[in-house]
Amino acid sequence: MIGEKIQSADWKSEKHVPVIECPDQVKADEVFEVKASIGKEIAHPNTTEHHIRWIALYFHPEGDKFTYEVGRYEFNAHGESVQGANQGPVYAHHSVSAAMKINRPGTLHALAYCNIHGLWESKQEIKLA
Repeated sequence: MIGEKIQSADWKSEKHVPVIECPDQVKADEVFEVKASIGKEIAHPNTTEHHIRWIALYFHPEGDKFTYEVGRYEFNAHGESVQGANQGPVYAHHSVSAAMKINRPGTLHALAYCNIHGLWESKQEIKLA
């Protein structure tokens, strides 16, 4: 099962774990901001050889069977160029912002993929006010 391959840890001590920044409680059907990033406490490399390729956000409503994809954000520039690795003019940064609304409480999941160290997840419960 793929779920067995997803790693998790405290983002304060592990540079691969996505950090979710959003309210713990929101009003039903009211738009709120979510930020997901990597390396808030410990920087993650962003090189041609070692980088975060994508971050995806999912929401699982409390008591629901299914999880819903909120968005997937790919980072495609890691210093690659015709001059060689890490010689390029642009590097994407592994941080995303999204706006969403919910009408039920549930859990927001952030999943990130490191090209060398695989899949990492974090989650945050969101209640309704």
